[in-house]
Amino acid sequence: FKHYVGDKFADDTKLREMMIDRIYDTYIDEEDLRICDDIIGQIANSLDKRAYSSREFIIEMGKFLDENDKYKESRKDSIVYKCYKKGIPIFVPAFSDCSAGFGLVHHQYHNPEKHVSIDSAKDFLEITKLKIAEKESGIIMIGGGVPKNFVQDIVVATEILEKDAPMHKYAVQITVADERDGALSGSTLKEACSWGKVDVVNEQMVFAEATIAMPLIVGYGYHKQSWKGRAARDLNAVLDNVSIEA
Repeated sequence: FKHYVGDKFADDTKLREMMIDRIYDTYIDEEDLRICDDIIGQIANSLDKRAYSSREFIIEMGKFLDENDKYKESRKDSIVYKCYKKGIPIFVPAFSDCSAGFGLVHHQYHNPEKHVSIDSAKDFLEITKLKIAEKESGIIMIGGGVPKNFVQDIVVATEILEKDAPMHKYAVQITVADERDGALSGSTLKEACSWGKVDVVNEQMVFAEATIAMPLIVGYGYHKQSWKGRAARDLNAVLDNVSIEA
């Protein structure tokens, strides 16, 4: 499936008639999205009917791609597939708010008694367990909204669980939002320190457009080569085996 460069001044009524969805100046084929919805429903139908964290469900999405040769070529560019193979956890705390949520709605509608559901509290507990197990952490946030609050709040959650874990040691946020409107996306990392989320010693707000700033940051990190010799880690395995006593 592809995204297409379009026109922000297009007639949206005509786009709707042609089943073309617009995101500013980018077009998406609605029929492609419906195929994705159907696949999500297929995955949900194949699983044990219980509550899953978004991480657990996304692992099943990666497994689906891995086991279906039909997607052998297209999965090469899939972040979900690559993370599945390398044991990198993906959390989507507002899973039902993304397009994949439609597939789960369809699944639950046709399976009202027993069905798969996404447990956002389980998401929160799992990533908090990871913080407790690993202690030291750093965060890079692109934009704001639910993911930003989610990853910062795990430090507060460790305190509520009466566990010892320090604030995030490093924090970078890339945003074009303004803090003065009081919204989450523009709230500063210094502000987060007052909540006990982020250490102000190594925090940096980057007021820039993310598609410009992020490639520069990633390029710098890659070419610095400090990652060479660092052992790969299967954090999904860590999460599946970590236990914390109440």
